[in-house]
Amino acid sequence: MLLRSTLPDPSSAKPGAHSSSVNTGMRPLWVVVLASFWIATVCNVALWRTLARLPDLSGGQAITVSVALALVIGLATAGLLSLLAWRWTLKPVIMLFCVSAAFGAYFMLAYGIVIDKTMMVNTLQTDLRETRDLLNWRLLATVLVLAGLPCVLLWRQHIRLQTPTRQAVSNLAALLATCALLVLVVVLFFQSIASVMRNNTQLRYLINPLNSFYALGSIAARPFQRDESAILPLGTDAKLGASYTAQARPPLLLLVLGETGRSGNFAVNGYGRPTTPGLAKENIASQRNAWSCGTSTAASVPCMFSNFGRANYESRPANYEGLMDVLQHAGLAVLWLDNQSGCKGVCDRIPNIDTSQLKVPGLCEGDECFDEVMLHGLDERIAALSAERRAKGVVVVMHQMGSHGPAYFKRSPAAFKKFLPECTDNALQSCTQEGLVNAYDNSIVYTDHVLASAIGWLKTQEAHSAPAMLYLADHGESLGENNIYLHGMPYSVAPDVQKRVPWITWLSPGFEQRSKIATACLKKELDAPISHDNYFHSVLGLMNVQTSVYQPALDIYAHCQTGVPPGQP
Repeated sequence: MLLRSTLPDPSSAKPGAHSSSVNTGMRPLWVVVLASFWIATVCNVALWRTLARLPDLSGGQAITVSVALALVIGLATAGLLSLLAWRWTLKPVIMLFCVSAAFGAYFMLAYGIVIDKTMMVNTLQTDLRETRDLLNWRLLATVLVLAGLPCVLLWRQHIRLQTPTRQAVSNLAALLATCALLVLVVVLFFQSIASVMRNNTQLRYLINPLNSFYALGSIAARPFQRDESAILPLGTDAKLGASYTAQARPPLLLLVLGETGRSGNFAVNGYGRPTTPGLAKENIASQRNAWSCGTSTAASVPCMFSNFGRANYESRPANYEGLMDVLQHAGLAVLWLDNQSGCKGVCDRIPNIDTSQLKVPGLCEGDECFDEVMLHGLDERIAALSAERRAKGVVVVMHQMGSHGPAYFKRSPAAFKKFLPECTDNALQSCTQEGLVNAYDNSIVYTDHVLASAIGWLKTQEAHSAPAMLYLADHGESLGENNIYLHGMPYSVAPDVQKRVPWITWLSPGFEQRSKIATACLKKELDAPISHDNYFHSVLGLMNVQTSVYQPALDIYAHCQTGVPPGQP
């Protein structure tokens, strides 16, 4: 028995007729236009807020520039979407744009940040703990309004289908039209846009979500700009200097890598609050004019442990080993303790331990530990290193959680909350300035305790070693100045508080004797301008490691041996 088909007979259709799935619904072009309008206007509220606050723009100029930029953003977005306006890609791509724009809008509005390559690297390297500290109901509400609402409407909207050939022609026509209109808008408003963008370079990093996509593209293109496939050797000629000849007590250098340390909030640098009572009791030299290589951990840590310096680090032709590798080449015992989100590659080839996941009562809560945990069992960890290397000398790095925000209140135990009331909200804009600064300063009080405790531990090692400590933060932090929070701004536009960092040195009498570097001498040059560029060479100098990659002119401690003031060539 034959079954009769219920499908319409194509031969019976009238010429030019189409199925209902083709001739009903909204045209893809109008979907692209509406989505681009939404993204260019509502999702760029952070850009419009910044434009409205520019002091050099009058009301009329601000409106003109805003309209011009909205047209540029909308047309550029429409041009990109028109390339992907196909049956199976249009909706997912628009949803991706909306979600990216929603997250970008929230963080730019909430913390006054901008989105560039450095910020995107930070985002990609953020771990679960850091992500959790950023979550709150304001973020959820923003994403639901800016992305959830249009995505639901888009998902329910039927899109009119066309044959592949007609869709290709339509997409090409839309692309050409948007490009032509974009050129026209730029020509008509060039003077207004160029003047504002030239005088306020941070605006280009607020164009949402094109800023995020451009940053991701820059990161993706990096392997084509530099060979990322291998780590090239560095300082393989390193050897120990004359101070190691017939030594009775080998050197023990503790390098404390601080996190988010504002130099200006350390009392030993002149801050009006007693944030560093422990360090004040020690014979230290605290440099007051030290500057970071970047404004984020991902940028600063690899840079400061390299020999390239900030000016040349990004343009280096390949990836090379760093400071810890050179120390290891020299025959020293090295160890990296990490209480944060990783060493960003600089400790990959040396012994390293993640202390953030330990379960030490009183020091660890949930999946996070206070920085003091790195001192817990340190003698045993050092004893586990090569005995032959330990006999020559030991270098230990402690990578702190420090003052990592926005949940500053989590960075200090209850016993160290000296300044109250304290902000306990990760939406920093909702905190009072007093509460925000109190929470941050309490984290410095605890950092001071950790450093003082580290010095106390080093003093117990003097019977069989010559100990020393160098503390240096990776970058600073914004605490609401000019409505900017956290860190990670492009270096060229970042405020000084994100770039000025504490650099503190403590030398035991035994270390002073073997190195011929006196703390009293260091104290004479506390205001000399130095930077992360000096770190690589200063550590090699402290440890008397001789290698062709060492530059004495960049060693801030060398002047106490040679009489030449510290500085940069």
